[in-house]
Amino acid sequence: MKAAAVLSAVAAAAAAMSYDGHKVFRVPVLDDGTQANTVINELGLEVWQPASKEGAFADVEVPRDKLAAFAAAMKGQKLETMHENLGASIAKEAAFQTYAEGSSNLSTWFESYHPYQDHVQWMRDMAWRYPNRTRVVTSGKSHAGSPIYGLHMFGASGGGRRPAVVFHGTLHAREWIVSMTLEYMAHEFITKYSTNKALKSFLNRHDLYLFPIVNVDGFRYSQTSARLWRKTRGPTVGSPCVGTDLNRNWPYKWRGVASSSTNPCDETFRGTRPGDTTEIKALTAFLKDLKSKQGVKMYIDWHSYSQLFMLPYAYTCRERAENHDTLVSLARGASKAIRAINGTFFDVGTICEKLYRSSGTSADWAKDVLKADYVFSVELRDNGLYGFVLPPEEIIPSGNEAFAAAMYLFENAR
Repeated sequence: MKAAAVLSAVAAAAAAMSYDGHKVFRVPVLDDGTQANTVINELGLEVWQPASKEGAFADVEVPRDKLAAFAAAMKGQKLETMHENLGASIAKEAAFQTYAEGSSNLSTWFESYHPYQDHVQWMRDMAWRYPNRTRVVTSGKSHAGSPIYGLHMFGASGGGRRPAVVFHGTLHAREWIVSMTLEYMAHEFITKYSTNKALKSFLNRHDLYLFPIVNVDGFRYSQTSARLWRKTRGPTVGSPCVGTDLNRNWPYKWRGVASSSTNPCDETFRGTRPGDTTEIKALTAFLKDLKSKQGVKMYIDWHSYSQLFMLPYAYTCRERAENHDTLVSLARGASKAIRAINGTFFDVGTICEKLYRSSGTSADWAKDVLKADYVFSVELRDNGLYGFVLPPEEIIPSGNEAFAAAMYLFENAR
């Protein structure tokens, strides 16, 4: 097959929505978030991280034509600038390298971000090179009919007969670092099987299913039309707005939380019914099938950004999972393993405590409906320097940290 185009082509297409002159600010939250949210709503600004509680921060994208009004509204506040020119940051991030089918050195994959079709080819190449350790699988299709591809990894016992571990990534389209980090872990799991005794022991006793890009349609759109797109691309009847937040659409505790919206134009739109998106229907069916055939020992939903290693629940800050203390202990151990790599700190707690209350989330569904033993939700790098538009130089450090965390869990989650 022909070599994939360099990302300059993708970057050119992404110019359909220009971010030139946009700035991204970190705004301190001095109250319960009311002041910052009022300014955000009045000016119609895009929010990267919401103003959720006093002492936290809101990360806000401000277009060129609203900078003066934003500066006036925030006068006297100590703002941090994350991106002086978001368009320039995106252009740097989008300098993809060419990837050819059957590339002789798969490790160079992690030197840049890549167009969606190259991700699919990379997974196929991994399965072709290591047929006794992995195969390409799908967990259903997207609204547009694209397969949701992943890698199924296994040890000497062969695949499909052991308790399952499932990693989901890129439920939110703009979180590009997640797809690369999960693929880095997959590369390490496959290539280090023979030399890493702990990994070999784990894969001989488990089946690992890793899906780097769950929101296929949204991810493609983020590469061709709007870099900061979050949702799916499915329509909503009666609305001109497109897309549903996949991490508000899981059919469990779906109603009644402010961070889950009923407005199809909002970024946190939960859908019209629990689990009504094509993607969630496919993912829940796939996971239930795994549960019935093999059992699901562990489920991790990987996101960015904020550097958090979290556990259920998201829908409440009061209730605790039945093995809450064990989950906390494992999350702390994973955080410590991450810190040992590059000194990067990941905070630990429930999703509700560390982010905000949210309904219809993957982690809550996986814990209480799927009944997976160990459930986590991870927010990868960074902690507010670059946010969603993370330079490609961060891919390998992020991958090393995630691999260290996964290995800690593999060795200690009994």
